[in-house]
Amino acid sequence: MKIKAILTGATGMVGEGVLYECLQHPDVEEVLVLTRKSCGYKHPKLKELIHADFYNISTVQEQLKGYNACFFCLGVSSVGMKEDEFKQKTYALTMHVATTLSQQNPEMVFCYISGAGTDSTEKGKTMWARIKGKTENDLMKLPFKRVYNFRPGIISPTKGLKNTLSFYKWLGWLLPAIRLIMPNFISSLKQLGLAMINASRIGYDKQILEVKDIKELEKRS
Repeated sequence: MKIKAILTGATGMVGEGVLYECLQHPDVEEVLVLTRKSCGYKHPKLKELIHADFYNISTVQEQLKGYNACFFCLGVSSVGMKEDEFKQKTYALTMHVATTLSQQNPEMVFCYISGAGTDSTEKGKTMWARIKGKTENDLMKLPFKRVYNFRPGIISPTKGLKNTLSFYKWLGWLLPAIRLIMPNFISSLKQLGLAMINASRIGYDKQILEVKDIKELEKRS
C-alpha cells in the first residue's frame, strides 16, 4: 500500500525523525505536515499546511481529505504543568485533531506517539501517565481503520537532524550501555519511524506497541 500521510510535530525531535524516514521511504508517496510554523524542509513528497490553532482545525478540514495515514508526533512535556493544562495540551488537542481526521478519512490508520509507562487504567498516581492512557483509550474508540499507540522509552536520535533534544546530546555516550543493559527500554528514532510506516502499510497484531514491538515491527517488510 502506498502511503499518503498527515504528520504533526515536525518541528520536534520525534516528528522530524519520522518525517525524515517518510521522505526516504519508497512506499510513502506524500506527506502533509500540519504545523504552526514551517518545518524548514523542502522535498518533492512534502506539503505543508500552516495553521495556528490546533484546537480548531475545522477551517482547514477540507484540505485534510484523501490521506490514509496519520503520524501524530505532537506532544509536550508534563514537567512544571498542572494536570488541567497538561490534559488540555495532550488529550483535548489530540482528540480534536483525531476526531476531525476520522471524519474526513475513515480508512485512515492513526499512529500516536505516547510513551513508556503510560497508564491504560487511567487510575494510577502519575498524572501524565493517566492522561496519556485516556488519550490512547479514546483514540481507539474513533472510527479509523486502525489506531496504533506507540510507547517509546529512551530514543537514540538520528545523526544530522536539527531538532535533537539537548538531553540526548549529552546522554549520547551512555546510549550503548543502556542498549546493552535495558534493551527493551531503548530504540532508535529510525526504528520508531520505520515501525510507524510499517504499521500503516502492513498492520500489527497489537494496538499498543512497547519498545520490543517497535523493534519487531521495524524489521517487517
